[in-house]
Amino acid sequence: MLQCLSFASKLYSLWKLIDLKSAAGALVVYVNADFFVQFLVSGLEVSMATGRRLGSRGDAIVLLLLIVAAGSICTSATNFQPVSDSHRSAAVEIFTPVDGSFESIEETYEAVQTFKILGIEAKPDVRVTACTLVSEVLGASSSPLKELFYALKVSSLLKCDASQFEATASRLKSIPSNAKSLNDLYYSIAALVLIKNQSPEADVLLDDADGVFQAIKALSQSDGRWRYSSDNPASSTYAAGMALEALAGVISLATKDIGKSRINVVKSDILKLFDSIEKYDDGTFYFDDKSGTVSSLATTSSVVQGVTAFASAASGTLNLPEDKILGLTKYFLSIGIPGDAKEFFNQVNSLSCLENSRVSIPLILALPATVISLTKKDKLKVKVTTALSSRSPPLSVKVVSASISGSKDVSVIENQELVFDEEGALHVLDLPASIDVGKYIFVFEIVFHNSKDGKIYAPGGQTKVPVHVSGTIKIEKFEISVLDSDVGSIDTQKQLNFETENDVSLDANHLQKLRLSFQLSTPQGNAFKPHQAILKLKHEKAEHIFMIGNSGKHFQVILDFLGLVEKFFYLSGRYDIQLTVGDTVMENSFYQAIGHVELDLPEAPEKAPRPPLQSVDPFLRYGAKGEISHIFRSPEKRPPENLSLAFLVLTLLPFLGFLVGLLKLGLNLKNFPSASVPAMFAILFHVGIGAILSLYALFWLKMDLFTTLKTLSLLGAFAMFVGHRILSHVASSSSKLKSA
Repeated sequence: MLQCLSFASKLYSLWKLIDLKSAAGALVVYVNADFFVQFLVSGLEVSMATGRRLGSRGDAIVLLLLIVAAGSICTSATNFQPVSDSHRSAAVEIFTPVDGSFESIEETYEAVQTFKILGIEAKPDVRVTACTLVSEVLGASSSPLKELFYALKVSSLLKCDASQFEATASRLKSIPSNAKSLNDLYYSIAALVLIKNQSPEADVLLDDADGVFQAIKALSQSDGRWRYSSDNPASSTYAAGMALEALAGVISLATKDIGKSRINVVKSDILKLFDSIEKYDDGTFYFDDKSGTVSSLATTSSVVQGVTAFASAASGTLNLPEDKILGLTKYFLSIGIPGDAKEFFNQVNSLSCLENSRVSIPLILALPATVISLTKKDKLKVKVTTALSSRSPPLSVKVVSASISGSKDVSVIENQELVFDEEGALHVLDLPASIDVGKYIFVFEIVFHNSKDGKIYAPGGQTKVPVHVSGTIKIEKFEISVLDSDVGSIDTQKQLNFETENDVSLDANHLQKLRLSFQLSTPQGNAFKPHQAILKLKHEKAEHIFMIGNSGKHFQVILDFLGLVEKFFYLSGRYDIQLTVGDTVMENSFYQAIGHVELDLPEAPEKAPRPPLQSVDPFLRYGAKGEISHIFRSPEKRPPENLSLAFLVLTLLPFLGFLVGLLKLGLNLKNFPSASVPAMFAILFHVGIGAILSLYALFWLKMDLFTTLKTLSLLGAFAMFVGHRILSHVASSSSKLKSA
């Protein structure tokens, strides 16, 4: 199901980039990525004819095709691929240290563990910085339990110095007996187990292991889930995984064996937990934490780690349904390659736990390619490995049945064993000559050569995989005609060839019909119905799409223009004719411009519908515009320079008259204040008046009005203040003089 959602998202992204309406729905229903690549390589670039966007009607058709495309792969038959080199390349990119180290001790563990599981040799060297961080965490008395746990995890992977294990063990040993929460129990017990594995001489065994076991078990619920503490009544599936792993740790740290009855009770809880497992239609199983605070991937990973840890520590066997174990494995594989570091670690680490568990090791039956070309005489190839791509034990693969998708009664292959190719570790089958193009559901079955392997590995019974058998479709009797409407006689007929360019020119009026017909047959001569057979007539103001029906091999569409005049908006003129025929198994799918028809339609009545506005290409709307060439008008003729200078002199004459008048009036500074403070205000007042005059000059030369007004408001306030002070002084002096 996750593959379906991912595929639908990619398909929608593709639709947003190409012009499906211009291709008349030429986006063939891709069933998987393998065929999508093959489709493009085969030269079927039918969907990329233009860069135009879709109109409302085209949107509806394309969305319908997308729904059909997504629905065609979301079936119970899915081809799950094991971990490959793509995961290894992605791991190196996702887990990239900064300045030689990761952000936290937890991220360091996840990166190192992932590199170890995937066997990556070209990995960043973080041992020195990581072991230094481990030493700091173990040496600090205030380090949280979670950091101690991850520090010991890193130490076990990188073989760091074990000199601090004794002190850490003495600090941790008393915690399980007094812990009040599942988190404290989990991290302290898991840390003690890690110390035990790295330093056997350390004193880590629990004297009261039975009491600790009971304390953890007391947090369990009747449905197999666990609580985080006795004070919190809410139960969690994620917590169940932590509790099972903690119980496994208690078993390994116990000084004496835990009672078998108590072990069996926990096994019963595990079976109850698996009763609540969720399932997708493609056979994948997963656990969901009902609280909504933890993702399904993290929850499933927690349960898998807890169950596998408990199965390894407890005595006896844990009988879990084989289909659910395999379904959990397929769930992790269906995710593909996560982009988040935490999700990537959960996926890889969980697959490693399943592959190394005592429950059963799941086997993945996968097809390297689910598209088989009859033209290239491809063979059916099957590979059986573990989830991490380790080789499987000696076995045989048999095709139980192979039937056309949607038809369970007719089987073209039955009980056919594949031949094992030792060199490529592949099981190979030559397809029978009678097989034809189409979409098939192959049902495979794994048979072990050694019956004991059946108790160790989980093949999952019969496996259904969708297979597309493609080939070249024969296209015959390809012709286009103009018919007289009254008697149906042929007025004009043109033969077409899809292998070459066609450019027919037709004329028709509203009393005639247009007929397009051709025949399609498979390599075996059977009738073939493609997913898409679409005819499009394109006018400069409107586009019209018509589905082509069929009867057996014969495909035909007849357009009666008399009944279509309203749909055509009474638009006469040239209509370009385009044909699209495509299918996932049709290697010679095509999108072709056939030619055009000059259509003569009657004049539109007053209340006739108008053609819709054509969508505007955003590249044309927001793209680079054409260069604008502009010629400025010639400047107006100016007066001679001498005349301008003479006018300047005339404007200065009033100012000269002002100066002469001041001299005649006997301008003097006798009344200028002699005291220091009034003199200062007098000087500042004259400076303010001069600044205002200078501001007027600057406004005339370069300043704008708003800047001038703001500056003038400041200078005016300043001049008014100092002017008021000096005028007050002059008035006071004049009053004293009169009194005297």
